[in-house]
Amino acid sequence: MNTGQDNAQRKLHNRIFSEDFKRQKVKELDDKTISICQLVTLYSISRTTVYKWLAKYSVHYHKETKMVVQMESETHKLQAVLQRQAELERIIGQKQMEIDYLNKLLEIGSHELKIDLKKSFTTLLSTGFPAIKENISGK
Repeated sequence: MNTGQDNAQRKLHNRIFSEDFKRQKVKELDDKTISICQLVTLYSISRTTVYKWLAKYSVHYHKETKMVVQMESETHKLQAVLQRQAELERIIGQKQMEIDYLNKLLEIGSHELKIDLKKSFTTLLSTGFPAIKENISGK
């Protein structure tokens, strides 16, 4: 139950900080010379107040933009994944060029020899069990 004395104590804690003070503390936060936790503890300010100051005075923090904070190790992991992705894309491109080259070679050979090399030298697909083979071949 709130009493008048509790409200009076709350009003005592309701302090007003100058704009210069706010800007200085936001600059310290931006420069990473102080953390939000330290600022909250040192000056008995709420986290919400600090974030409001950041939104108003920081050059890095705006409501319409998102700041992604990640550890340096995460950055290295991300770079490694991107390098691996680029390497795999390069390998796929080489394999596709090889496939295109072989297909063109088959096409030219078929035209020169006047036989369909694709049909003549393709392997039979596995039909599975021998009983199925007999039913398919009619034996």
